[in-house]
Amino acid sequence: MIIDITEIEAIHSFSRLESLKETYGIIWMLLPILILVLGITLGVLVIVWLEREISAGIQQRIGPEYAGPLGILQALADGTKLLFKENLLPSRGDTRLFSIGPSIAVISILLSYSIIPFSYRFILADLSIGVFLWIAISSLAPVGLLMSGYGSNNKYSFLGGLRAAAQSISYEIPLTLCVLSISLLSNSLSTVDIVETQSKYGFWGWNLWRQPIGFIIFLISSLAECERLPFDLPEAEEELVAGYQTEYSGIKFGLFYVASYLNLLISSLFVTVLYLGGWNLFIPNLLGPELFDINKKGKVFGTIIGVFITLAKTYLFLFISIATRWTLPRLRMDQLLNLGWKFLLPISLGNLLLTTSFQLLSL
Repeated sequence: MIIDITEIEAIHSFSRLESLKETYGIIWMLLPILILVLGITLGVLVIVWLEREISAGIQQRIGPEYAGPLGILQALADGTKLLFKENLLPSRGDTRLFSIGPSIAVISILLSYSIIPFSYRFILADLSIGVFLWIAISSLAPVGLLMSGYGSNNKYSFLGGLRAAAQSISYEIPLTLCVLSISLLSNSLSTVDIVETQSKYGFWGWNLWRQPIGFIIFLISSLAECERLPFDLPEAEEELVAGYQTEYSGIKFGLFYVASYLNLLISSLFVTVLYLGGWNLFIPNLLGPELFDINKKGKVFGTIIGVFITLAKTYLFLFISIATRWTLPRLRMDQLLNLGWKFLLPISLGNLLLTTSFQLLSL
């Protein structure tokens, strides 16, 4: 049999070309995810620095000042220290649950960032069920906390895990009802559609004015979901040492620390998307559509402006959350559950019924 060498070389070159195309396809698929993760990491470092500076200002202290200019590298130094610390395992605990718990808490929150529109067409996955996907994924985080508390073989840790589960269930229902009210107003569950329905009238088109009760309930419920003061019962240091984090050290403790700030950042982003108009400016598009409509700008320039506006609104809400931590005292567990079940749940249900009635009347 005579084998044509040119044909063999053509087949090899074709196979190499196909493998290169597959490699480039994988790289282009992973690149947006990598950029998003890097941006989230940078955002968390900024939040940690802001919290230390704001809390120092409220308490009339100096705050971090030695690690880098104005102490901006302090969070990075703390993360590096936790990375090189020894990981200790409880001798009589369930090591599998103990190790898996922090990972579930972080991964479930990280997945929620995929549906956040940072600017016009600047989103990782524009899904038709975006906001409900966030609620479904975020409800997995307390499972990780409960696993951590149970696997630690520590009564304080287990009680902290139980508190985290009870608190999440109590406040996730009012939060879901508020999101459903916004979805009814926008006739969509997509986060991009929700932002675009608020863009026509600028500042006055925000859902903040159409859903003021829902905004307040969402604000309170998101603080409770993030376990921030006055709702930090799962890790109340005066009662439970450190709650479900008591037996943790090193990078596993750092994962819980990162998860709390990731949750705070995603909640602030959703407040911006659902109630504050997302990437849109304060000025109505009706007054100057060519000048102020970000969607009609150039791709790169419009995207940069949209991301800047989204982050500005987000960090404004973050300032409110940080200031609340150093202003209000901690609630008791019975007060926390009473607030969720006896007040926020009926009010959010009534708000949903009112929204539904107005939408039916407007048809």
